[in-house]
Amino acid sequence: MFSLIKQLREDVQAVFARDPAARNTLEVIINYPGIHAIALHRVAHGLWQSQLKGSARAVSTLSRFLTGIEIHPAAKIGRRFFIDHGMGVVIGETAEIGDDVTLYHGVTLGGTTWKKGKRHPTLEDGVVVGAGAKVLGPFVVGKGAKIGSNAVVTKALAAGATAVGNPARVILKQVLEAHPDEQARLEFAQKIGFQAYAASPDLPDPVVEALRVLLDHMQATDKRLDKMCGALKGVNKDFCDEKPDALKAEDLAVMQESGQ
Repeated sequence: MFSLIKQLREDVQAVFARDPAARNTLEVIINYPGIHAIALHRVAHGLWQSQLKGSARAVSTLSRFLTGIEIHPAAKIGRRFFIDHGMGVVIGETAEIGDDVTLYHGVTLGGTTWKKGKRHPTLEDGVVVGAGAKVLGPFVVGKGAKIGSNAVVTKALAAGATAVGNPARVILKQVLEAHPDEQARLEFAQKIGFQAYAASPDLPDPVVEALRVLLDHMQATDKRLDKMCGALKGVNKDFCDEKPDALKAEDLAVMQESGQ
């Protein structure tokens, strides 16, 4: 019992640390469904571990009815866990959540198989999952990772990564760090006058890959033409003096709109 009270105090303090709308302890205890759900889950989890599984499921069902948050009593949840707003959150049976994790409304920590065993994700310490995101499968989301709203994550994320989109992928900053050749693509795209990959990093993966191939091919073609012009100037110094007009943003409007 003492442990439950201590954990509840920490959970309440986590609300003040992560929600500027929280005004006082009484308000948080009475009005925050995330606090109600985690308090009831800790009771249900204790019952589950004591092999009182029917009672544990009953407490879990009561919690879902009262809060709109469904947490399987077998799920393992660490300290200072915060569910903001909460409605529609689903946490599966074999999910594991570390300390100082934050979930927003509509998040699903789900499985992708009907087989028994580990089938839900593990969220390490400090992970933040945005509203409506789906994290599906038995993999690890590394410490301090962030998952954007409405992202669909189906494979592991490294510590500190930020993933967005459907299917989710690590956003541009981490891509540049991991793959130096991406910097050349980005600089070339900016040089010819449009946003990198003709859209935001939220483009579906197949489109991004196609644009990467095109940018690489355009770079290679430009280099070959520069060499040819240099050679031909030896014959005619005026050759290649005329430069093609730079691409304009309106020329690529269709590509930009398709990526939105």
